Amino acid sequence: MKRICFNIRMILGTVIIFWAMVLCCGFAVSVSAEETARPNIVLVLIDDMGWSDLSCFGNKAVETVNIDRLAQEGISFTQFYVCSPLCSPSRCGITTGQYPQRWRITSYLDNRKRNNERGVAQWLDPSAPVLARFLHKNGYATGHFGKWHLGGQRDVGDAPLISEYGFDESLTNFEGLGSRILPLLNTFDGTNPKKHALGSDTLGHGEIQWVNRNCVTGSYVNRALEFIKKAEQKNKPFYINLWTDDVHSPFFPSRELQGDGSKKARYHGVLTELDRQLAPLFDYIRASDSLRKNTLIILLSDNGPEIGAGSSQPLRGSKGTLYEGGVRSPLIVWGDGFIISEQKGTKNQTAVFQSIDLVPSLLKITGTKKEPETAETVFDGEDFSEVLLGRKADQPRQFPIFWRRPPDRAGTDWEPLPDLALRKGKWKFLMRFDGSGQQLYDLEKDFAESINLAESYSELVRELSRTLREWNNSLPKDAGEKL
Repeated sequence: MKRICFNIRMILGTVIIFWAMVLCCGFAVSVSAEETARPNIVLVLIDDMGWSDLSCFGNKAVETVNIDRLAQEGISFTQFYVCSPLCSPSRCGITTGQYPQRWRITSYLDNRKRNNERGVAQWLDPSAPVLARFLHKNGYATGHFGKWHLGGQRDVGDAPLISEYGFDESLTNFEGLGSRILPLLNTFDGTNPKKHALGSDTLGHGEIQWVNRNCVTGSYVNRALEFIKKAEQKNKPFYINLWTDDVHSPFFPSRELQGDGSKKARYHGVLTELDRQLAPLFDYIRASDSLRKNTLIILLSDNGPEIGAGSSQPLRGSKGTLYEGGVRSPLIVWGDGFIISEQKGTKNQTAVFQSIDLVPSLLKITGTKKEPETAETVFDGEDFSEVLLGRKADQPRQFPIFWRRPPDRAGTDWEPLPDLALRKGKWKFLMRFDGSGQQLYDLEKDFAESINLAESYSELVRELSRTLREWNNSLPKDAGEKL
């Protein structure tokens, strides 16, 4: 009897050990699979594209078929904002998850003298929190291909290289240092193309290639594809900035897309070529089972359109202004393996969020930890990952969305532009630094900002004015209040 009990105990012990091993191994496999399945991120940032320039956002003059397909298979967001109506500060917010005023990048980075006059930094401080650096430290291959404009332009040749911000590889234009592509302005009329470098060709710090202006986006796409293939060979997740210089002026499309030669026609030609040249990247990801199921593509614009070129109709304002047309951007999120079937092809018209929310959201989606929080790593942005992936239609914000105008965009003496603005719930409030010129709009009923309700809601205006002043006073100043 004792022998039988002993044998039973032996059998039970063996069974318990066996299942313990199975569970432990299963857990190990699960963790390993999770690690290797960290999502790839491709952030496509288009330059100076208006809110309604894409055909999937209402453009009837141009068919952006390849970008539209992303929208048809993903989610489009109609109430997404960037943190500035100009390129450098907008890119700073997307990069850091913080308001660009924290780093004194409040207008486009120009030459050294002009930057000093406006109280603008010469480049983004490398100590700033950078999404790419967080991801790189957590095993991601990181690449930046396209416009940078966060240091290394005009006569500023001592700015940090893009690699110093956490990127393994980079290829930029005349707004950054390192290997770069500089455009030839080819009119295709038999005359010699003109070089367009704004001094970049004299700065050194990298190999320079001269390429026809209408082929520059394609060059960045080709380099991004090479980078993706190398990451695949190494079985590494990747993060890519694909920041096109299109559809920014000067507009030099190919001969077949110049239309009647007007500014608007040439702009539409550039937009058409941009869409065509992005296609190989989208198609490569879509054609690969592993990439299709594990890659997130995010497409947006850095600010509103140049007057006379792109369009943000029916929104008010354009590039450089704090009205909706200057700071509201189209946003498309594509992710075949992340967005549930019911949400694919939908348009989210309820969620209100901003580009500074992308960093904390993407850190959450990729399972990436950042350093312990300090003054430099506390994000102004909030985690909207559930909204980005279509798991929530909306979520409440902890803080309003804020803007300060670039110091060199004050408007005119007879028509001054608002200096400060915020969005809280359905309300958009704008005013000048001294508290005058107050404007209040109910964006649920009037997203064209046509009916100023400030006089009808005096108590709300006082509250929003106080909130806006407190935010502005908490940040470093530029020369905007003097210019």
